[in-house]
Amino acid sequence: MKRVLFLFLLIPFLAAQTTTEVEITSEPSHHLALENEYIRVFKVEVAPHTSTLMHRHRHDYVFVTLGDAYVSNEVEGKPPVDLKLTDGDTRFVAGNFAHVAKSLSDQPFRNVTIELMQDEKLRQTPSHWPEESGEKTFPGGRSKILFVKDGVRVSEVDLEPGAAVPSHHHDGPHLLVAVSDLDLRSDVDGMGPMPGKFKSGDVKWLPGGYTHTLTNVGKSPARFVTVEF
Repeated sequence: MKRVLFLFLLIPFLAAQTTTEVEITSEPSHHLALENEYIRVFKVEVAPHTSTLMHRHRHDYVFVTLGDAYVSNEVEGKPPVDLKLTDGDTRFVAGNFAHVAKSLSDQPFRNVTIELMQDEKLRQTPSHWPEESGEKTFPGGRSKILFVKDGVRVSEVDLEPGAAVPSHHHDGPHLLVAVSDLDLRSDVDGMGPMPGKFKSGDVKWLPGGYTHTLTNVGKSPARFVTVEF
């Protein structure tokens, strides 16, 4: 009887000691949405009061929160840290660690996680951005540079219905992440209007080398994040 009781008490201890770590591509809450030489993008959804598996981030990454969230970030070997995140909250995280993300609220924890696949190379490259901070306002909207990390510039844009981002040029490629649902029209110099409809959490990889304006043709405010290379 004592032996059975000892084994019963030992099982949880052994389970805690043998928690396995999985690659991010094998973690069930992470769904690969896009991959190229620059980035690997995952749509993440953790159900209310549940957690991810212990998984490793081998690269620096940016995450864009979708909806308000209350989560516990449990990094391997460190005490848990509770985070209250708001819709559109966008952050940079240095990689090479394993963690569990746990939703502490009655709402799912949703985000778009963007791994920077060239992080080691870009850390050693001088920044080429003429502007690394600042906010621009225009009728019915604004754009704000959030940060520059690993040679990548991350900005957020808000547009009221009918408002437009004035003409601007994209030298290099960039990723658009829809925070809200979007109904946009891109007017590219030398080309016809290009419509673009996205649901919250959708992503779009866009090439560089063009100048355009971007108009919110929808009936609701538009909010999105850009990750420029």
